[in-house]
Amino acid sequence: MISVVSLPTNLTVSTNIIATSVPKTRKQSRPLNSDLRSLTKSGKLDEALRLIESSRSESAAAEPDLESYSLLLHACISRKSLEHGRRLYLHLLLSKEKGNHDLLKNPILTSKFITLYSVCGLIDEARQVFQDGLKDENVPESVWVAMAIGFSRNGYSKEALFVYRGMLSRLVQPGNFAFSMALKACTDLLELSTGRAVHAQIIKCNEEADQVVNNALLRLYAECGCLDEVLRVFEEMPNRNIVSWNSLIAGYIRHEQVSESLGAFRRMQGEEIGFSWVTLTTVLPVCSLVTALNSGREIHAQIVKSTRKPDVPILNSLMDMYAKCGAIDYCRRVFEGMWSKDLTSWNTMLMGYAINGRIQDAVGIFNKMVDSGIRPDSVTFIALLSGCSHGGLTEEGQRLFNKMRKHYGVSPTVEHYACLVDMLGRAGSIKEALEVVKLMPMRPSGSIWGSLLNSCRLHGKVSLGQFIAERLFEIEPSNQGNYVMLSNIYANAGMWDNVKAVREMMERRGMKKEVGCSWIQIKNRIHTFVAGGGFEFRNSAEYKKVWNELKNAMEVFGYVPRTDVVLHDVNEEIKAMWVCAHSERLATVFALIHTSIGMPIRITKNLRVCVDCHAWIKIVSRVTGRVIVLRDTNRFHHFREGACSSPIEKLQFPWIAHIKLPNASIPHLYDLLHSLMLVLLVELGYQYYSKNHKSHWNSSTGILF
Repeated sequence: MISVVSLPTNLTVSTNIIATSVPKTRKQSRPLNSDLRSLTKSGKLDEALRLIESSRSESAAAEPDLESYSLLLHACISRKSLEHGRRLYLHLLLSKEKGNHDLLKNPILTSKFITLYSVCGLIDEARQVFQDGLKDENVPESVWVAMAIGFSRNGYSKEALFVYRGMLSRLVQPGNFAFSMALKACTDLLELSTGRAVHAQIIKCNEEADQVVNNALLRLYAECGCLDEVLRVFEEMPNRNIVSWNSLIAGYIRHEQVSESLGAFRRMQGEEIGFSWVTLTTVLPVCSLVTALNSGREIHAQIVKSTRKPDVPILNSLMDMYAKCGAIDYCRRVFEGMWSKDLTSWNTMLMGYAINGRIQDAVGIFNKMVDSGIRPDSVTFIALLSGCSHGGLTEEGQRLFNKMRKHYGVSPTVEHYACLVDMLGRAGSIKEALEVVKLMPMRPSGSIWGSLLNSCRLHGKVSLGQFIAERLFEIEPSNQGNYVMLSNIYANAGMWDNVKAVREMMERRGMKKEVGCSWIQIKNRIHTFVAGGGFEFRNSAEYKKVWNELKNAMEVFGYVPRTDVVLHDVNEEIKAMWVCAHSERLATVFALIHTSIGMPIRITKNLRVCVDCHAWIKIVSRVTGRVIVLRDTNRFHHFREGACSSPIEKLQFPWIAHIKLPNASIPHLYDLLHSLMLVLLVELGYQYYSKNHKSHWNSSTGILF
């Protein structure tokens, strides 16, 4: 037997000493079993084993009973005490050799020994015990299930299913334990067809599935993306617990049904089911996905009301939600109120500042983090470098990159080099960025070439963009974003034949340009808007009323649509119409209609916001007095009183002074001048209109007209 052969010599010797040091005739004040159970329950496993080993020299009648052995073995499992379990196994083996009853064949003890070895990671020894047990003709379900669970626990889900099939081949009637084990293995392997076969067996056996089996079915279908089956099993369950609701929410999330997942969480609270920390770590990222701040704050309230003290990972998730909803001040409050902070806490706060355009605060948190004795890691510097890139702090970013390895022992990875290349490219130092790519110690990834391609788009480098795009098409032939980026470069240069060629290439390869979508939460409901869509909404009287009021206000502030952002060879009138139907504009107007005056507006977009929509929303924030938070794929834009929080959008004169005009491309310079003129027009128009007209606010939308 493997478990006997692998016993250390010193353990065998000490066992013999203990066994011979106890008198053969021992008067007990209480029966052996009573003493043994008392020692086991109090956790005195060494004394319990000495008592058992001392009984081996006496008659068989002095042996402990099955219940005592089972209780002791259960204690070994709960403590993962392999040493005590092996001593017990050796005792039973020696007792068998003396002619006593062979308890090693007892299915209860066999199952427990299999479980002990498997929880201690000794799957081969567990398998040996199992194979010895198979020598009997009638092996009960408990032994099969113990072995299958042992395999599954150690990452051998295929072997677990093999054991389940072996049990069926022996004509052993599976019960709920076997069914739940098989379903878990199917879930781990994403074996949907096998899982459905197990489900059919449950129905065929007329076995009334208990809550554990139903939860296993829910998890299987949720992980495999079968939402219809999830809903059917869930609705048919006579009793549901937290695990059931967690599986339902996970099913909705897998199908990107954000409103439904948040609605399920609210239903769960309405039925007073409560929640687990797993529930919250599942739901909070959903709030982050569509900036559903209202739902996130409801969850925060549930945490505060809970009698349980939230652990650090939960508070980290809460911080992440607030940061990704653009509520960075709430994120900071959670951070400052934490009773304990780990590295993830600091990184989350730092990343929150960085993505919300507050890079100086991010650098400040980094300095506090270092002063507190927290050693930064790779994630820390990705957040810092990304923030410096989007914040225009090129010199600071380069300084941090150079200090990574020297001062903090963090070796730059591909992600760090991608941030550095993006930072240099955005600043117009494309030659320097190419030099970094040339000298970096690892093969450049698609993200690095993608950053260079984006820099070519920003600065009008057509020929270099063509070269980089060809490299990207080899590395990432299925990434439609690269084709769209090249198409944009051609369109900005007026090369419409090349634009057409790129689109035809995409069609041949079965790719379509991703449609712009925006999401907004109003009264716990997520509303989705698609660019060019929403015909019924755009034709409604309330939309036309608000749109016309905005249009009149825009004219006062000198707003003229930037039709060059429409990358199609069509006339100017059609371009202006298409710009007005961008998804973020539809979401903004919808929010103005359906929210109270002065309420902040939070929008999420799946693509980068265009220059014209950025300018349009700035004026909307001025004429309505609203704070508008827009999250696109690059960053957060916090619009307030006609200005954007993004450092690059502030257009401060010191920043302008650093631009090298001789090397600046025409499109980049044009964007700069257009934005600067827009800021001046907004301010002059507002002052002129305020002086010469009696302005007032619309009572329903809050628009100045």
